[in-house]
Amino acid sequence: MKIKRLATLPLAILLASALPALAQHEHEHEGHEAHAAPSAPAGIPEVRYATDAPLREGMARINAALGELAHYEMGHMPQSIAIERVDAIKDAIDYLFANCKLDAQADAALHGMLVPLINGVQAFKKNPQDLASVAQMRQAVADYPRTFDDPAFPLKAQDDAQHTN
Repeated sequence: MKIKRLATLPLAILLASALPALAQHEHEHEGHEAHAAPSAPAGIPEVRYATDAPLREGMARINAALGELAHYEMGHMPQSIAIERVDAIKDAIDYLFANCKLDAQADAALHGMLVPLINGVQAFKKNPQDLASVAQMRQAVADYPRTFDDPAFPLKAQDDAQHTN
């Protein structure tokens, strides 16, 4: 992990936690005309952030591992293989921190996804029988297609209707 990324992680976490309060404050000062145009859900940018090759690769690896964990959730995968898949997610996260080069806003949005993803990985490693940690990992990256412009993760029809791109 690069020193710069480590130094910005606490700031990104702080920013991610402060965004809802800032949005509410801004909303209180807007006129009624702001209600006329639909906007993206909280935390989702109006225009998706650009991706770089490391981000696309890392998220593809995370998505593949999460997809394979569905077999574990259904009881069709041994725990040892599920642990390997979760290790693959952790490796992909480490890869993202080491290689991804995004602008500050996109980086903060990514960190807002990666922190809960890391928490899910840690929870799974503590108790692999608790399948809620797998759901937590999926939820952590659920907004990735609406947040980042990655051709491998196209917007779903309902997301596309909310998004102008």
